[in-house]
Amino acid sequence: MATDVQERSSRGSVRTTGAPPAHRERALWRDALARTLGAAPLTVPGEPACGTVRTSALGRLRTATVEGGGLSALRSGRTAGTDGRAATVVVTLLDSGTARLEQDGREAVLEPGDVVVHDLARPFRLAFPGDFRAKCLLLPRDVLGLSASETAQVTARRFGSDTPLGCLLSPLLAGLVDGAGDYAPHTLKLMARNAVDLLGLLADEVLARSGAETPGGDRALLLRIQEYIDRNLADPELTPEVIAQAHHISLRYLHKLFEGEDATVRRWIQRRRLKECRHDLALHRHTTISAVAHRWGFTSAAHFSRAFRAAYGMSPREWRAVQESVPGPAHGPAAAGAPSERTPAGPAVGYRLRRTPACVSSPRS
Repeated sequence: MATDVQERSSRGSVRTTGAPPAHRERALWRDALARTLGAAPLTVPGEPACGTVRTSALGRLRTATVEGGGLSALRSGRTAGTDGRAATVVVTLLDSGTARLEQDGREAVLEPGDVVVHDLARPFRLAFPGDFRAKCLLLPRDVLGLSASETAQVTARRFGSDTPLGCLLSPLLAGLVDGAGDYAPHTLKLMARNAVDLLGLLADEVLARSGAETPGGDRALLLRIQEYIDRNLADPELTPEVIAQAHHISLRYLHKLFEGEDATVRRWIQRRRLKECRHDLALHRHTTISAVAHRWGFTSAAHFSRAFRAAYGMSPREWRAVQESVPGPAHGPAAAGAPSERTPAGPAVGYRLRRTPACVSSPRS
């Protein structure tokens, strides 16, 4: 057996270890495969005739070319997710030979030109029955913008070179891996970004198909998210990132859910906060404008005033003055023709109020 393990830095230097003592060859090969395909320990039965692993770093990404005379690699449930690389995704382009990947209840059989994804956080089995050459891109899962559950829907799926996106991804991955030590750093960054964007599109395509299998699933999730936003409007730390994490979805998918709402996620949050502030400015006349703004998650009174004027054509102080000029229980948001989300609860009350954060009265501004 001849084993050649090469590691190329981002500057293109080469370090080679070849022809080790016979008793170390198998251990060296196993270790090289483990670090490239899925972190030790891996089960690699049989004695391969030869093997080559070449790797190169691209910032947080890493490329690898693996050649061998056949192998079967297994990552068990006991070892998956126990190392520091558990949040790493491996994208493999099969350059020659055949391969089979099993993960998350699916099996993908690959031919040259096909691309497949596996996640190091969960068990998998990867087999190359005969001579093969594979080109791999290893990247953190967060670079793809996918949650663990979304990644599980993408793994062990064959992305063939005969598909519209697959035919673009295959040559791009090949060029990125082959030229990792030769291209200028700026060129490599652009190629890596394009590869990640294409992988994101492939993932979105798979997730969209999965969502279509459960009618109304996206709409139901969107309604739950909007309800979550309403419950947490008072939290100034409420951001799209926090919302996506709370619902175990990627930031990319969250924004996709809001595409039909005529507002981005941040704009939706601000719109809901402004509506609550507008209501409270009329209802709590002895609370300062600044206190109302902070009560609903605005951290800057100046920013709140600008946003309020942009939304309603008048400042918060002018809005409050208009409401104070309207006598009787009918004053409030509805009195000026603005839509109100409150339901009338009788003439003595005016509105049925849902539970809101406590309002502390202070001298009126």
